[in-house]
Amino acid sequence: MSQPLLRSRIAVITGAAQGIGYAIASRFVDEGARVVLGDLDAAAVAAAAERLGGPDAAVGVRCDVTDSADMDALLQAARDSFGAVDIMVNNAGITRDATMRTMTEEQFDQVIAVHLKGTWNGTRKAAAIMRERKRGAIVNLSSLSGKVGLAGQTNYSAAKAGIVGLSKAAAKEVAHHGIRVNAIQPGLIRTPMTEAMPEKVWEQKMAEIPMGRAGEVDEIASVALFLASDLSSYMTGTVLEVTGGRFM
Repeated sequence: MSQPLLRSRIAVITGAAQGIGYAIASRFVDEGARVVLGDLDAAAVAAAAERLGGPDAAVGVRCDVTDSADMDALLQAARDSFGAVDIMVNNAGITRDATMRTMTEEQFDQVIAVHLKGTWNGTRKAAAIMRERKRGAIVNLSSLSGKVGLAGQTNYSAAKAGIVGLSKAAAKEVAHHGIRVNAIQPGLIRTPMTEAMPEKVWEQKMAEIPMGRAGEVDEIASVALFLASDLSSYMTGTVLEVTGGRFM
C-alpha cells in the first residue's frame, strides 16, 4: 500500500475557511498532512479546522494576509502547533468588480493588496522559514483572468497576472535552497463566489469552455496536491491552467 503523499508534512493555507482553500486543506489532511488554516473570518476558520479533525490535524487562525505581522503569526502558529512549515498555499482573495470608469481607487487597492501583497507576504515569509531546512513547496493561486484579462476586472486581472510574475521571480531566488514555487490558474470553478454571478454572465462563461462544464473545487485541490507533493519534485516556476480548455 502506497504512503500518503503528504505524510508528516505541515501545510499553511490562506483563505481556507471555505471554497478552494478549504478543499485544498481537506485534501491535504486526507493525504497525511497537518494543516494551519488562515482566514479573515475568525469564527469560520475555527469551525473549518474543527471539521478537519481539530487540533491534532488542523488549526484555524485569523489572518489578514495584507498585514505582515498577521502573516508572521500564522506561520508561527504552524511551528508552534506542529513544528515546521513544509508547504505554503497562498489562496486568499477577494473581488471588487467594476469597469475602469466606475472602479474606485479603494476597490483597486483592496484587490491588489489582498491578492498580490498577500501572496508576496506569504511567499517571502514561508520561504524564509523553509530555507532553514533546505526544502519546501509554495503554491500560489493565480487565475485565468491574469492570463487573458476580463472586462470589469482590471484590479483582479492585474493582481492575478502579478502573481504569475511574482511566482517565477521567487522560484529563481529560492531554488538553490530546495524550495519550489509554482502557480495555478483556475478557470470557472463552482464556488459560493462564482455561483453568485448573474445567470447571463455564468452562461456566457460556460459557452467558452470546451469541456462544457464548470470545474469543482476538488479539481483545484488535486492540482495543489500535485504541486505540494514530491510528484512535482522537478517543477518550479510553472503555471498550471485548470480551465476545462477555456482560452487555450
